[in-house]
Amino acid sequence: MKIRIGVGDVPERGASGGLAELPGLLAELEELGCDSVWFSDLVSAPGAVDPLVGIAYAAGLTTRLKLGTSVVVLPGRNPAVVAAQLASLAALAPRRVLPVFGVRPALRADRTVFAVPDGRRAEVFDEALRVVRALLTEPVVTHEGRFFQLAGASVAPLPARPPDLWLSGRVPAALDRVGRLGDGWLGSNVTPAEAEVCRARIVRAADRAGRAIEEDHYGTYLTIVPDDADEQAVDALLARLRRDRPDVADPRTLLCWGWDGARERLRRLIGAGLSKFVVRPAGPVPSRRAFLEALTTELLPLENH
Repeated sequence: MKIRIGVGDVPERGASGGLAELPGLLAELEELGCDSVWFSDLVSAPGAVDPLVGIAYAAGLTTRLKLGTSVVVLPGRNPAVVAAQLASLAALAPRRVLPVFGVRPALRADRTVFAVPDGRRAEVFDEALRVVRALLTEPVVTHEGRFFQLAGASVAPLPARPPDLWLSGRVPAALDRVGRLGDGWLGSNVTPAEAEVCRARIVRAADRAGRAIEEDHYGTYLTIVPDDADEQAVDALLARLRRDRPDVADPRTLLCWGWDGARERLRRLIGAGLSKFVVRPAGPVPSRRAFLEALTTELLPLENH
């Protein structure tokens, strides 16, 4: 399998964030040889960059970096518009666009932004994803569904090779959806043992659907707590993990403690069958450059070429 390591948001203490910091981050990632950069969908977060706008901006400033969304919330968006955006991005940055879709916003404040009928979010997601895939693979699409109707719709330019559509999620229903509808899986806040179970469930779901997902299309986030981490930020993250993962006795087990811990976690995740990783710090770092250089030294040698 091809092991690839990308980078999520790397906020620097005291930085203004958003687009003001993005050119420097992109330049450093290309210089240091990182595989990819990833943009989260956080409408209500101060300084956050819309993921589709972010990868379009990054495409114009880079030549090699792959450009990922982690994740784009699909329910509440017009899937035909999303497909048109992805088609344009695929033309502007061929084979560099890595869309990952999610069902629910990460921020509670965003749940009214991505409004869907009560109790229908999963159904809307499934139908919307089918619409996106159809528009990216077929020259003309007519669709009569419960939530979306298209009559002779198309997007241009139609990609010669449509981007793979990865999905997120951890609960059984989400993993089964990856097997039925997705081209890959990007997890978050999972231990290596959990990741192995998740991958196995996706494979079984794909088998039942008569599909196959490529062996190297499984990945997850790695959240690293460096030695110079902001203690308040780490405490706040642990509090969020306690809320989000009440089934985990100690949320500290979901994080990588130091670069030694990150290397060990990475090796165990590779052993569990994962090969794509998005690294992010647990909070703002004193120096973005120092964090990225440490990542280059400590983790990138584990990639294969």
